[in-house]
Amino acid sequence: MEGGGRPSAVQATLLAASTAITALLYSVYRQKSRVARGLEGARKVRLDGDLRAVLLEAPGRCVPYAVIEGVVRSVKETLSSQFVENCKGVVQRLTLQEHKMVWNRTTHLWNDYEKIIHQRTNTTPFDLVPAEDGAGVTVRVMKPLDAAELSLETVYEKFHPSVQSFTDVIGHYISGERPKGIQETEQMLKVGTALTGVGELVLDNATIKLQPPKQGMPYYLSSLDFESLLQKQESSVRFWKILTVIFGFATCAVLFFLLRKQYRHHRERQHLRQMQEEFRQAQERLVNTEGGETLKNACVVCLSSTKSCVFLECGHVCSCHECYQALPEPKKCPICRQGITRVVPLYNS
Repeated sequence: MEGGGRPSAVQATLLAASTAITALLYSVYRQKSRVARGLEGARKVRLDGDLRAVLLEAPGRCVPYAVIEGVVRSVKETLSSQFVENCKGVVQRLTLQEHKMVWNRTTHLWNDYEKIIHQRTNTTPFDLVPAEDGAGVTVRVMKPLDAAELSLETVYEKFHPSVQSFTDVIGHYISGERPKGIQETEQMLKVGTALTGVGELVLDNATIKLQPPKQGMPYYLSSLDFESLLQKQESSVRFWKILTVIFGFATCAVLFFLLRKQYRHHRERQHLRQMQEEFRQAQERLVNTEGGETLKNACVVCLSSTKSCVFLECGHVCSCHECYQALPEPKKCPICRQGITRVVPLYNS
C-alpha cells in the first residue's frame, strides 16, 4: 500500500486486469450457456412424410429452431476431388498453409508459425434426404458456409518441405525466419454423409429449406448426432464456467487483500490519533496543574514523573528513575541514543 492507504499502481492494475478477465469469461460463459439452452430446446423433427404437414401447421410455415437429421445428396452435378479418385462431394475446401520457425527476441526461442496463404471453397446445392430410400422428402440446405460448425472430412493432405541452400540458411538465421514448407490440404463434405442440421426450417412454396436462424442462434451442419452435439456444447459451457469461477475467486482474493491492507492502515491511523490525543491531554493537565513548570521538568518518556536521572557520559537529564529501569538492555539515552555507562541521581532543591 502507498502512503495514505491507497493501493499501489501494480495492485490496482492487478485488480483491474483480474476483474476485466473475469467479466470477459463470464460474458463468454453466458453466451455459451444461452447457446446450449437454445440447442436443448430446439424442436426435433423427423425427415419423413409428415414433415410438410408439420410445417403447414406451424406459424408462418416455419419452425424457428429445429433439429433434423439426414443424408447428403447433391442437387446438381457433384464436385470431384482434385487428388482422390472417385471422391464426390458438395463442399470442397482447398488450403495452402505456410509453416515456418520465427525467432522470438523476448524468449530467445524458435516458435512454430502457421499462416494460410491461399484458401478456396467450392459448393454446389445439396439436400438432406432420409437414410431410408423411397421416402420422397428432401430438405434443401441453404448457405452451408454460414454454419458455425460445418463438418468437412480431410481427404488429402501433403506437406512439401522447403529446399534451402547454405546461403539461404544463413540468411534465414539473420532475418529470424526459417521456412519449413507448405502444407496442401483438401477437405470435402462427401455425398452420402450423415448430417445433423440445426437451424430455421421453413416451407417456401413447395420446397422445404434449412437456413441460418434469425434469432442469433448458431447454425449447425454437423456429422455428430444430436445428443453428441449437445454434450459437446455442454462440455464447452462447463469449461468456461470453471474458468470464470477460478478467475472470480482470484479477483475476490485480490480485493480481500487490498481491503485488509486498507483496514489495517485505518486501524494504525486511528491508534496514532488516539496516542496523539492522549499526549495532548497529558500536556494540558501538566500545564493546568503546575503552571507549566512541571511540564518543563517532566520525564520525556512518561510525561508524568519528574526528571531524576543524569545519564553519563552524554550528560542528558531526561528521565525518571522508573522509566530508566524500564529501558531495554543495553540501555541507551532516549535523546541521543548513546550508551549509558552510569547514572547519577538528580536532586532538585
